[in-house]
Amino acid sequence: MKILVLSWEFPPRIVGGIARHVGELYPELVKLGHSVYLITPEFGEAPLYEEVEGIKIHRVPVAQSHDFFHWIVNMNQSMGKQGGKLMSEEGQFDLIHAHDWLVGDAAIALKHTFKVPLIATIHATESGRHNGIHNQTQSYIHRKENKLAFEAWRVIVCTNYMRLEIERSLHSPWDKIDVIYNGIRPEKKQHHQQFHKQDFRRQFAEDYEKIVYYVGRMTYEKGIFLLLNAAPKVLLEMGGKVKFVIIGGGNTDRLKKQAWDLGIWDRCYFTGFMADEYLDKFQTIADCAVFPSLYEPFGIVALESFAAGVPVVVSNTGGFPEVVQHTRTGVVTYVNNPDSLAWGILEVLKNHGYCQWLKDNAYEDLEKRFNWAKIGKQTERVYQQVVKERKLVNW
Repeated sequence: MKILVLSWEFPPRIVGGIARHVGELYPELVKLGHSVYLITPEFGEAPLYEEVEGIKIHRVPVAQSHDFFHWIVNMNQSMGKQGGKLMSEEGQFDLIHAHDWLVGDAAIALKHTFKVPLIATIHATESGRHNGIHNQTQSYIHRKENKLAFEAWRVIVCTNYMRLEIERSLHSPWDKIDVIYNGIRPEKKQHHQQFHKQDFRRQFAEDYEKIVYYVGRMTYEKGIFLLLNAAPKVLLEMGGKVKFVIIGGGNTDRLKKQAWDLGIWDRCYFTGFMADEYLDKFQTIADCAVFPSLYEPFGIVALESFAAGVPVVVSNTGGFPEVVQHTRTGVVTYVNNPDSLAWGILEVLKNHGYCQWLKDNAYEDLEKRFNWAKIGKQTERVYQQVVKERKLVNW
């Protein structure tokens, strides 16, 4: 099969989880014998064309704009132009695969121009992020999501939770939606250059302190404020011997003020953005990863912690309870409940044997349920179904 993929992020441009998803899924489809052409915006010094693990990557220039939505319009125009050129010059394509609403306009235009079926992977919804649609900006995005879901031959989502959400929020028929989990390459977390762990650890905490961390975006839906609210109870139970490390770029002023007001400022370390190579080292010396999200379609951060060998505490929102099996591969706590979160963290910090049990089970689960080779074959089956159905249709 010849597949055209549209994604607004792809390494080295990493905004959220889509870049890693796209970057790790399509090499598996190349291994299965398919030709993959990917269109994405230009970024920094990355070449406008290159092949990465067999994927033919076309980075397109996008006219700059101070307004994000105008930039998205410009991006779709560039993607549509490049997609049209490829589909005209490279012979018949079998499928177009769009990742989220941001590339929807280009994908839909190419679908109708060339009469090629469109598959959409919807990684999250605006309604889910904000617990409903409350203003014009959210309404605009919601309409774009609706249109993409409607125009898609099939919709792929990452959890059963998201399947329910797409059916309810975007009114997609249940039997049009396929659930295919995200994956991870655990070996990426296992090869570390030699470094002195104790000296490295002392950048973040004293030798006698446990390290509890969050890594991700600094947005309300990630629930970082709940971790800070849980911290005093954890510190009380642990005799103050815990350091809370908050990792990620973005505005943390409100969170820093919260830490100060709670009297735990000296127990917190806001690192800002941390590069992957540095984060890989950090995870080898951490004691507990906490992801207290209010909304989480999947939670690939949990898989990254599984791979790094860090015990995980999450909230029971969205896809987390599917990804993290409570008391087997991690601890699942009640969403928006700092007392429950504190309990989960203490379960990990106080029980060394239990921690090792969680870590061993979690790493084993990566091969069973989150292996990219298996995910590639599941995606291929969806592709094959669509191609077969397309042959029966007089467009």
